[in-house]
Amino acid sequence: MSRPSAKIETSSRRLPDWLKKSISPGHEAARTDALLKELGLHTICESGRCPNRDECYSRRTATFMILGDVCTRSCSFCSVSTGRPETVEADEPQRVARAARSLGLEHVVVTSVNRDDLEDEGAGHFVETLRALRAALPSVILEVLTPDFRRTQSSAVERILAESPDIFNHNVETVPSLYRRVRPQGDYRRSLQIFREIRGRSSRTLTKSGLMVGLGESRGEVFGVLEDLREAGCEIVTIGQYLRSSAAGLEVTEYVHPEVFEEYRTRAFEMGFTWVESGPFVRSSFHARESFESLKSALAARRAAGEPLLRAV
Repeated sequence: MSRPSAKIETSSRRLPDWLKKSISPGHEAARTDALLKELGLHTICESGRCPNRDECYSRRTATFMILGDVCTRSCSFCSVSTGRPETVEADEPQRVARAARSLGLEHVVVTSVNRDDLEDEGAGHFVETLRALRAALPSVILEVLTPDFRRTQSSAVERILAESPDIFNHNVETVPSLYRRVRPQGDYRRSLQIFREIRGRSSRTLTKSGLMVGLGESRGEVFGVLEDLREAGCEIVTIGQYLRSSAAGLEVTEYVHPEVFEEYRTRAFEMGFTWVESGPFVRSSFHARESFESLKSALAARRAAGEPLLRAV
């Protein structure tokens, strides 16, 4: 069984050489896809039409998307369907755990659609999924990528932190001036607040965020977001190129040169981020395990040098 490679740009604009990526799915990708379908699971890799999907599936990894595949919000950069979600499936956490165990995952990333229709906005389902994963894989590294929980943020963060995720991720996605166009139902200040909530309750869980570039932002605005994230307590950041994944998506304003991504990476480290991934194909959960391993190596070197493990905000 095989599938075509993900189409990453529907615009007629010609892609620069650094954004040309062609990976044959291969047998491992097909087996990963078949397992996920057999268990009735969704991934942001598939629903979000990620350009790295086939590469990840070929490596027998995926980012699980819980709470269905229909989102209550309509972000104009995202390919996930918007509408009225179906009833939450109570056994989904166990199916996620079965898939993670079958794939032999050592680092599991769990994200979700927005569920503004639920009383707890889906926080309880995150909790059940983390518990199922810990029961099935006691030594697994757990990373959550959550919505902003706009009505229940404080209680949602508290509930999820009680399960001791290793990394708590929430993406700001873009610069404040573009929110109305890119994240019309989001709020930049609320997204920053989630990191303050985490830092106020836990010093052990690593905090992480991501943003896209190429939507019309200036470099100064990107630097401003990085400064805001550090001030809020974020320790890890990912910066990647926005690519239009559907005909209804926003047009790409700029294909950012790799040298600019390197500049963002350098400046982010200078600001005190503990780890930074910055590049055209970087996505929030792409190579998450490898990034975490690199982070651990960096922290070990810092410990050996007698430096503080986490840089002060």
